[in-house]
Amino acid sequence: MTTHNDIIGQELHIKTGQVTAVATLLEDGSTVPFIARYRKEATGLLDEVQITAIRDRRLQLTELDKRRQTILTSLSERDLLDDKLNKAVLAAPNMAILEDLYLPHRLKRRTRSLIAREKGLEPLARTLFQQNDRPLNTHDFINPAKGVETPEDALGGARDIIAEWMNEDPAVRSGLRRIFTSKGIITSRVVKKNQEAGAKFRDYFEWQEPTSRVPGHRLLAMLRGENEKVLNLTIRPPEEAALDLLYKKFIKGSGSAAQQVKLAATDSYKRLLGPSLENELRTTLKEKADQEAIKVFADNLRELLLASPLGRKRVMALDPGFRTGAKLVCLDGQGQLLHHTTIYPTHSAGKSQEAGQTVRKLCQQYQIEAIGIGNGTAGRETESFVRDLNLDGGILITMVDESGASIYSASETARAEFPDLDLTVRGSVSIGRRLQDPLAELVKLDPKVIGVGQYQHDVNQTALKKSLDDTVASCVNNVGVELNSASSELLAHVSGLGPVLARNIVQYRNEHGPFGSRKQVLKVPRLGAKAYEQCAGFLRIREGKNPLDGSAVHPEQYPIVEQMAKDCGCRVSDLMDNREIRAAIDSKSYVTETIGLPTLNDIMAELAKPGRDPRESFTEFAFSAGINSMDDLRPGMRLPGIITNVTKFGAFVDIGVHQDGLVHISQLADRFVKDPSDVVKVRQQVMARVLDVDPQRKRISLSLKEG
Repeated sequence: MTTHNDIIGQELHIKTGQVTAVATLLEDGSTVPFIARYRKEATGLLDEVQITAIRDRRLQLTELDKRRQTILTSLSERDLLDDKLNKAVLAAPNMAILEDLYLPHRLKRRTRSLIAREKGLEPLARTLFQQNDRPLNTHDFINPAKGVETPEDALGGARDIIAEWMNEDPAVRSGLRRIFTSKGIITSRVVKKNQEAGAKFRDYFEWQEPTSRVPGHRLLAMLRGENEKVLNLTIRPPEEAALDLLYKKFIKGSGSAAQQVKLAATDSYKRLLGPSLENELRTTLKEKADQEAIKVFADNLRELLLASPLGRKRVMALDPGFRTGAKLVCLDGQGQLLHHTTIYPTHSAGKSQEAGQTVRKLCQQYQIEAIGIGNGTAGRETESFVRDLNLDGGILITMVDESGASIYSASETARAEFPDLDLTVRGSVSIGRRLQDPLAELVKLDPKVIGVGQYQHDVNQTALKKSLDDTVASCVNNVGVELNSASSELLAHVSGLGPVLARNIVQYRNEHGPFGSRKQVLKVPRLGAKAYEQCAGFLRIREGKNPLDGSAVHPEQYPIVEQMAKDCGCRVSDLMDNREIRAAIDSKSYVTETIGLPTLNDIMAELAKPGRDPRESFTEFAFSAGINSMDDLRPGMRLPGIITNVTKFGAFVDIGVHQDGLVHISQLADRFVKDPSDVVKVRQQVMARVLDVDPQRKRISLSLKEG
């Protein structure tokens, strides 16, 4: 018997045993990051993507089984389940085929076919459907009391019954489904009365293309236009292709009965099969487009979360503004607020001079090492002001993407941390912390407000949230979390924890002081052995009693390292400090039934660089001086920029003029580019050439080509 694990193994091209191992671990409460990192031998080195795919496909197959059981129960209760139908239902490989099998037996509302049967017209329908050469006798079916007053009334009712038979034929639906999939055409037409209001959809006012080639972002754009009542969409194959299938299957001659069957087939397609299969194809195409858009969002979010951190530097952060001034905060290396005030660098000369004196004084007083300036309104002007101060000490000055900072500042998290501070001051703190550690700060936000998605409000929101949650958890666990300084929001994404245990950890830390060891986490209320197993390897305690607590070596692996140190006649700390000692270790001699070379290689890598941050080192960046608005742009200019969003049709670049420019996919490289994510990533620094500037439509066209 083929099991779910067999099916998944075949689909993902991996061994059934690997799928079974993952399934067992998941059922035992293990998380995807934990399985990928600490159970490599069990899964045969499957990565997070493969493990996630197994998890999600198992859920899909479970839902299919639930629906299958519901259908079998319904059929059995109504004495409709014979051996043939039972086998067919049990063998149905997907939801579409399962529903096709159930369709003839569904409890129906009063359809035209049902009404015709009530009028006694089913025998006539069966006679017509046989298409014998005998003359039709419709007069026997005339019954004015039941509304059958003419021969045409009788024939019309019979055709309604035949049309439903055709609609409920699984083989017909399967054949038409293949035609819809292979020959479907999406046609878009403008709703004339809404043409002016829907100008942004004008590319699709008269549009047609095969559904097999329509890119996801274009489909989502057209569907949005339809939802806003600007466009009318149809998604059908050429009608003659669909009707030809029905005619070939059901019409057996050219007599009068055959003509009635032909009319019934045409009606069945136009009234029943066509709309039904169009809706099904719409759903399929939408799901595919959603998956594509969600993947784009998740990939962009991953790059954003894993952006280079400045690290534990003392930071001054500015949230700029013209009328209200710039909110200024000073933070220590751990992101704690030391001071806040407001300066007015873009007001009068006197106010600007006063602001300069304040910045210089605070930089000296708090030994500021870097200044981060929000990239919103007045951002470039404030940056120019700060750079013109020629501050001493090699202070780094950089712009910081402030997307979502205002949402954080009004959140429960911000209010709990800074109950007595103004929203704008909280926003400045967030900007500064983003510079220090983007991951730690951005996890406090709903990923959807960060602004790196593609049609994010049009896709399945449940699937989007699940994917983004997976991405955040993957990034947090990949980097690791400082147990004694992490916020509850950051800890909540650690494998095995969640919001409740995260809050309990912070509360315990506040009441008892810093954790001295990983094992001490077991004293946190409600944090048991399973949660500890899942989370311990991703928590870091710098300068703790056990040096391994600051690494990604899992506590369950400590005995291996301790045995290595014993065999080398040294301490564990010596193993971590001395490359020559490590080089003398033969990892193969420590292989056991459960610990293989993959895990041992990970351990050795951690001993060499314990707790190493996988993110790239911070690189200083500055926009071109004097280029502050679209009015400053000219075609041909080459300007430094930062990728802010990557979509399937290109990438958006911030060049410092308060309006991102678009690099179309055709302008991303000097070679053909199939997928923009193959050549650019969010937060990547690039040199862009201005192709065109349209101030009226606020559009900037850019190129990353060399020529």
